Amino acid sequence: METKHLTRLGLLTALALALSWAESTIPLSVSVPGVKLGLPNLVVVFALYRLGRREAWLLSLVRVALVAATFGNAFSLWYSLAGAVLSLLGMTALKAWGRLSPLGVSVAGGVLHNLGQILVAMAVLDSGAVLAFLPMLLLSGTVAGVCVGAAGGILVRRIRL
Repeated sequence: METKHLTRLGLLTALALALSWAESTIPLSVSVPGVKLGLPNLVVVFALYRLGRREAWLLSLVRVALVAATFGNAFSLWYSLAGAVLSLLGMTALKAWGRLSPLGVSVAGGVLHNLGQILVAMAVLDSGAVLAFLPMLLLSGTVAGVCVGAAGGILVRRIRL
């Protein structure tokens, strides 16, 4: 990987980490655990479209590890990792399919991220009771995905790396 490309990836990773921290400081008054704004996913969507699949995966996984190491714990690592992997699998497949805009790809990513977290919660708690949270998490993932995807689409159109 050339120095210029590696520098861009490092800057985007730092931005995603900063957005993760900023997101953690925003209080959301919802009764469902796991509801977030998805701000770091803006950087992942941008990277997927501007740098490529491999770089988006690397950026996302490094961010998840750094967030867990700096202001998370082992449980948050597993929840975030499951969400990130499922989200990235869906987003990379849909982008490769080529029929969805960054907005549509982002919505799928938001929904899949929350689904991944539900699957981990079911395994950790050894219970299907957490499925009661699924409708609200799917709704919040959709709303966050729309917002992130709309902003990501604008950035993808306007910023050339």
